[in-house]
Amino acid sequence: MTKCPSLPSSRFRGERAITEFDCPSTNTSNVHSPTDILRVLPHRYPFLFVDQVTEFIPGRRIAATKRFSVDDEAARGYLSTSPIIPIGVLLELVTQLGAILVMERPEMAGKVAVIVQIPTARLTKVVEPGDTLCVEAEVIKIGERLGELRGAIFRAGELVAEGQMRFAIVEAAQILEKSGVRSQESE
Repeated sequence: MTKCPSLPSSRFRGERAITEFDCPSTNTSNVHSPTDILRVLPHRYPFLFVDQVTEFIPGRRIAATKRFSVDDEAARGYLSTSPIIPIGVLLELVTQLGAILVMERPEMAGKVAVIVQIPTARLTKVVEPGDTLCVEAEVIKIGERLGELRGAIFRAGELVAEGQMRFAIVEAAQILEKSGVRSQESE
């Protein structure tokens, strides 16, 4: 099991620094395998980016791995002469991991997390097809309907991206209703 390095100290003005966590690194969640990830997230291939959860402290912190294959869909059609993984895909990877952290709790059944704002995001190195990444997300604050996460992406222990996101927690039926999609349960 690959262990991600700790999230770096904050580089964004007004944020508290992240230091050592005061609880041990354990995996006490039921989210381990790709099947478990599919149970928690509504995303499916080719838009599901989390490969495997490697560390999980419920309500606090999560880490996972992602390997972008050489012919990965995420890089197709984007700078074809020198393919890279788009920053939007990397942001989505972190938000999917954060959604697992938040939505895995039993009280979240029937709900989804929706991105409200990404106040800070920074790419420090280019990610290319063939790279294996270690991704982390940490809860900054969470309430019944709103929350905030910080995330970081590492390649071989080196920071390649970091950022913060704010999200809302809503009933999945509300999203389906507004999009005009009927749930299978209502049929």
